[in-house]
Amino acid sequence: MEARSALFDLYGDHLRPRGGRSAIAALVRLLAPIGIAAPAVRTAVSRMVRQGWLHPVRMPTGPGYGLTGKATRRLDEAAARIYRTGRREWDGHFDLIVLDLPQHRAERSRLTANLSFLGYGAIDASTWVAPRPAEEIDALLTEAGVRYERFKAHHEGDAAALVRRAWDLGEIGAAYDEFVQRLAPVVAAVGPETSDEQAYAARFTLVHSWRTFLFRDPQLPGPLLPERWPGTSAAAFFDRHAARLRPAADRFVDRSLGRPTEKPAAWAVQQKSSLR
Repeated sequence: MEARSALFDLYGDHLRPRGGRSAIAALVRLLAPIGIAAPAVRTAVSRMVRQGWLHPVRMPTGPGYGLTGKATRRLDEAAARIYRTGRREWDGHFDLIVLDLPQHRAERSRLTANLSFLGYGAIDASTWVAPRPAEEIDALLTEAGVRYERFKAHHEGDAAALVRRAWDLGEIGAAYDEFVQRLAPVVAAVGPETSDEQAYAARFTLVHSWRTFLFRDPQLPGPLLPERWPGTSAAAFFDRHAARLRPAADRFVDRSLGRPTEKPAAWAVQQKSSLR
């Protein structure tokens, strides 16, 4: 697991509900159970500061880092998709974007990854489509410095065929099946006698693996999905075990942060209520 990616997971799933900040020593403690060493944590934090995701803060226990506004928006968007809160019915329209691609390969790759993360698929190199607009999309494209036009589009033909052009649903479905097969023994190994740290590590691995689907699956509405979509059963598997492992994981996080176990913030309660 790459340290920068793990930090996004840590801030998004555990630290955002607890104020979005942490001492660097606590970050090291929280990433140790998943095999990430202190030097890698510190290097990744410095990189995220340079990229505008984190900013230095003073904590009672020493130097720390908090989320920037950009990071908070990105993590809230990710949490809504991971836990499927705030979902709304599809109105039959697509968000269509036609843009001028950046000239440099690195900038193009970064833009493509960000568009995929927000749920957009490419019809061709400069034309992207999503089943619903992402709140962050205009800020993302403006920050990237690309010229673009957006349209609210209704497909007059076979909308499912358009979806198949933008996304490889066969590959995504197979990835969901593989996710369940790979994570089933990880979460099954956690029982009543398992330590909080082990439960935290198992849940971290579960959430980290599930989060990768944010770059693959636009969470299409039912009318655009194949029958017996594997993502449905995979989501039920994720919800069940993420909820089961949460109490032990929360206890470990609170101890690592040097605070007593407490009731989660309203943001976390909203996530949990979506699992019921």
